[in-house]
Amino acid sequence: MTTGITFAPMVPMAVILVLGVIGLALVIYGVVRRARGALLRALPIAALLVVLADPKLVSENQQPLKDIAVVVVDDSDSQKLGQREKRATAAVEKITADLTAAGDVEIRTIRAGRNDQTGGEDGTRLFGALSAEMNDIPRQRLAGIIVVTDGQVHDALPPAQAKQIEAPYLNAPLHVLLTGERKEVDRRIRIENSPDFGLVGKDAMVRLRVEDTTVRRGTRVPVTIRRNGGAATKIALAAGESVNVPMAIENAGGNVFEVEVNHTPDELSAANNRAIVSINGVRDRLRVLLVSGQPHVGERSWRNLLKSDPNVDLVHFTILRPLNKDDGTPLNELSLITFPIRELFEEQINEFDLMIFDRYNQRGLIPTQFMANIARYIENGGALLLTVGPEFAENYSLFGSQLQQLLPAEPSGRVFAGSFRPQLSPIGRRHPVTAGLDRAADGGQTAATQTPWGRWLRHIQVVSEKGNAVMNGQDNEPLLILDRVGKGRIALLLSDTIWLWGKGFDGGGPQTELMRRTAHWLMKEPELEEESLTAATEAKGLTITRRSLAENEMPVTVTRPNGAEETVMPKYVADGRFVAQMPVGEPGVYRLSDGINTTLTAVGSPNPLETYDVVTTDEKMKPLADATGGGVYWLEDGTAPTIRRITSTRVAHGASWMGLLSNEQYLVTGLNQTPLAPLALLLLAVMAGAMLAWWREGR
Repeated sequence: MTTGITFAPMVPMAVILVLGVIGLALVIYGVVRRARGALLRALPIAALLVVLADPKLVSENQQPLKDIAVVVVDDSDSQKLGQREKRATAAVEKITADLTAAGDVEIRTIRAGRNDQTGGEDGTRLFGALSAEMNDIPRQRLAGIIVVTDGQVHDALPPAQAKQIEAPYLNAPLHVLLTGERKEVDRRIRIENSPDFGLVGKDAMVRLRVEDTTVRRGTRVPVTIRRNGGAATKIALAAGESVNVPMAIENAGGNVFEVEVNHTPDELSAANNRAIVSINGVRDRLRVLLVSGQPHVGERSWRNLLKSDPNVDLVHFTILRPLNKDDGTPLNELSLITFPIRELFEEQINEFDLMIFDRYNQRGLIPTQFMANIARYIENGGALLLTVGPEFAENYSLFGSQLQQLLPAEPSGRVFAGSFRPQLSPIGRRHPVTAGLDRAADGGQTAATQTPWGRWLRHIQVVSEKGNAVMNGQDNEPLLILDRVGKGRIALLLSDTIWLWGKGFDGGGPQTELMRRTAHWLMKEPELEEESLTAATEAKGLTITRRSLAENEMPVTVTRPNGAEETVMPKYVADGRFVAQMPVGEPGVYRLSDGINTTLTAVGSPNPLETYDVVTTDEKMKPLADATGGGVYWLEDGTAPTIRRITSTRVAHGASWMGLLSNEQYLVTGLNQTPLAPLALLLLAVMAGAMLAWWREGR
């Protein structure tokens, strides 16, 4: 309780002061003139002024208010390393117990910095949560702030910038308790720059940086690079220096490079020893050789498809005059150019991404040694498409050339000349080249409304086929066969009447899409691989998609960034796809394997702030602690420092203690007012003074 005097004037205080001055002047005037009773007249004047001022004795009933101490606990992933989490828990428990025992401090505990939502991309962010909590704390009651962290805080502002925005946490001591150790060891690798796209067959430059707390700058550190989970390439990079490393782009689509730096003994974390680079391979210009053995109605189908793609460099020859044809026309009168056999099939053969032979038969045009070159081209990774007609069933078929051992089927010699409707085979319904074609034709019709595909008019019978027959024709015989040979691929289309679909004959069919997919499969487009394993990061977690021609489900082993393994079982969905959902929280590189295929995917940023630099430091928090008078303490030295209550003019920290302000704030719960001069007494004083003054004047 506190007591004081207050006034409740009946008229403005200025009026009372003026009346007081006038009264004082009259009294002084009377004294100067030696008037009788002059001093006695001061008594009623003073009494009247007191009546007007109405003085009162006021006493307040006060209730002390507790000061507020804010404890911010770093709950980020890096706090789980070593003894950090254990030390943080012990420190918070001790601080809470000490403040509770004191009884005059309210504790506000904030747990912030979790990376579940951001995947660690934004790092540890404590001050955003702290500022939000400070909006509910009166500035006059803030005793101080205690932050329990490893020092890797990524939203800590420099003191000058914090003052500019008038950060509320600058109004009291801010103490920092570091949970790590001073001499921590860690080695890490960082992707400083990488292109999104690269040309197939060329090198893409990726800038890497290795940092190691155990070696001097410039020391060579071993680094391993794997492409798409394949064989390892070992290089050495200078620690602390940025180095441009060439990475070969070998295929169109995704090229995933895993970059890993060797572990060092006793290092904090292995999660930042590995990073992932994904570069989308694009072809500069696709070179395609199209050789038409003889003119026919459907000859332009492939030409029109390939010419419509601006990325395709098409070389097209139509054989109008075989070498063995002699009709007596003089050579100087022939307008036909000589077929450049040597240039195409010896000098430039490896420059082509795809070769197409359209109704070609052997008439001595391509000599034996050049057909052998084509066979080697395929085995070494080339692509060949044969679209055949009746000539494939004749004696001069390509099956009788050096390609015989590579072709997926042998002609029986029989040609079906009647009409038939092409249909997908059981494997074709799962193969990415043909899957879904029967549900979405060129007109975009659905399964419920689609009419059967239009008829074709010729089909070449084959026997002893190998590879995958994805489409069937007459009498359920193979119509489109896809096969892998060595490193290359071959497609065999056993009809020359696919052009009828493009003309809309009998309702037509998905001619363009089928031809496009077939050509792209031959050129090894990743999205058309029949056996593949992919993963995509989505809101629900990791979506794992396994594509296979086999019908059985197979488990997929997922290796998390911390090395822990987990097995998931993708379920069959449609079109040869098996899908599974897997929740993920930890950012970093995930490795997936189904025993046949291995793939990598990155969750979060390639260089997440949270996992990249995990060494405990005071560099980010010490400037703020110094600016507020707080201290920085390493918990490895012992328990949390003791707490002292201080005034705003005292030092706020010591070697083993930290200070919290004692603001001595209170809440007024009641008010008592007692008049100092009762009105009756004052009126009596006025009357007594007046009567005494008159009495004195009468003598």
